[in-house]
Amino acid sequence: MATSLSSHISLQTSESKISDFPDWYSPETGIYSSKHPSISLPTDPFLDIVSFVFSHKHDGVTALIDSSSGYSIPYSKLLPLIQSMASGLHHLGVSQGDVVLLLLPNSSHFPIIFFSVLYLGAIVSAMNPLSSTFEIKKQVSDCSVRFAFTSLEKIDQLNNLGVHAIGVPQNIDFDSENIGFSPFHELIGGRFGKAPRPVIRQQDTAVIMYSSGTTGVSKGVVLTHGNLIATVELFVKFEASQYEYSSSKNVYLAVVPMFHIYGLSLFVVGLLSLGSTIVLMRRFDGNEAVKLIDYYGVTHFPLVPPILTTLVMTAKGATNTENSFKSLKQVSCGAAPTSRKIIEDFFQVLPHVDFIQGYGMTETSAVGTRGFNTQQCHKYCSIGLLAPNMQAKVMDWNSGSPLPPEYYGELWLKGPAIMQRYLNNDVATKMAIDKDGWLRTGDIVCFDEDGYLYIAPADLEAILISHPHILDAAVIGEMDEVYGEIPVAFVVTRHGSTLNQEDVMGFVAMQVAPYKKIRKVMFTKSIPKSATGKILRRELKKFLSSSCRL
Repeated sequence: MATSLSSHISLQTSESKISDFPDWYSPETGIYSSKHPSISLPTDPFLDIVSFVFSHKHDGVTALIDSSSGYSIPYSKLLPLIQSMASGLHHLGVSQGDVVLLLLPNSSHFPIIFFSVLYLGAIVSAMNPLSSTFEIKKQVSDCSVRFAFTSLEKIDQLNNLGVHAIGVPQNIDFDSENIGFSPFHELIGGRFGKAPRPVIRQQDTAVIMYSSGTTGVSKGVVLTHGNLIATVELFVKFEASQYEYSSSKNVYLAVVPMFHIYGLSLFVVGLLSLGSTIVLMRRFDGNEAVKLIDYYGVTHFPLVPPILTTLVMTAKGATNTENSFKSLKQVSCGAAPTSRKIIEDFFQVLPHVDFIQGYGMTETSAVGTRGFNTQQCHKYCSIGLLAPNMQAKVMDWNSGSPLPPEYYGELWLKGPAIMQRYLNNDVATKMAIDKDGWLRTGDIVCFDEDGYLYIAPADLEAILISHPHILDAAVIGEMDEVYGEIPVAFVVTRHGSTLNQEDVMGFVAMQVAPYKKIRKVMFTKSIPKSATGKILRRELKKFLSSSCRL
């Protein structure tokens, strides 16, 4: 579906819209290339992610800090702890190819367990600790989990599923007298000598992360050691290289969950290769986050839109803003689109802090796009430029043809970070990745004339949700014989609301330019979303197409 970015309804064809194409777009192939120089990735086929991460030299001192207790792990002890845990796991019977479930919140132990499993050539599958019994049972069965690390209250549940479960304390010192944590302390105690290392290849499976992809059905995403190496190089390490300050002096506040690809790529894998300090929060609280930013001198705060909204509201209500947030250099937002209004509010209360957005999926190992602002160019509402070594297409959903800059369509991605496959699901894999290796993301984007990407259309959705009778909303495009495409709103109203289509369209019309007006409203009970809150627009498209045929 082709929607122009211009401030009027364009009835021109894609060919007549742009005559001179930039060198990062090929009109012959429809391929967008990264504006960044390519990065040479390691070519050794026997390189694993553990060896890769800990081969990087840096002068970082403190690796991980548990915010609830103040307990910290220095870099000097990080690899020895991983090797000790790996030895304990080897003694327990964990071997190459085994799947180990991490059913944990953010914890200083999460990266240690993660790397110790991969050190043995085994595979990690991470999961939200608040998952239901049904969800846990499904994932355990789907990826044949043999061992698990979790909270004490989940141990019996996992044991009943035939999984050897180990309870994990908040930190090594905490609850050291609790007998329930004895198996964990025994594993990490370093009593078993050095574990033998198997031959591990870049193409070997490292993690199985679950994602709804472009549909609401959860599927196991198989990521290799090579995928995670690409994550470090093309996302985390590359982004750090764009700034003058030392990565080892950066302090990150980790609220985004480690069991999600966003948190895993940063706080478990990437940042530990750079020597940065990671301050861990198990649960987000706005006032507590402000205290931690000031106490630990947090410089970077990666988050998601709901947390950004809470941060802005907390900052607005702070009584001593002159002395708060002084250390904060950058806030980065991902996982779902952010409205222009929230960004404007952010700069009102935190004008000295850089703000960027990024885009990635579980299926792309969190690699996709990333914002970068300079004095000459700052596009805060954009999700940034295409990452190095990555290619993109923007496809018209109706014709299947590639679209040039300034037109919205479905984003397709290709590059070294793309997943290997969906676990035990060849049909879904073939639907997601074509024969040439292009991943269909299901997200609607466009490139502007400078190569920056934009996701559509968060601003309209933010306006709709601001209505007192609307609980949730999503906007997609529908082809129209006159206008080419019109915005269609899917709306969830509050119980007892008498809101009708004219009310909704009128409410939006008063706040937007004529070309942005909502032309049709569909009332629904819920908006289909992924686990991270991303709207599944492909599902809405299918529903709209089927309703039009009735």
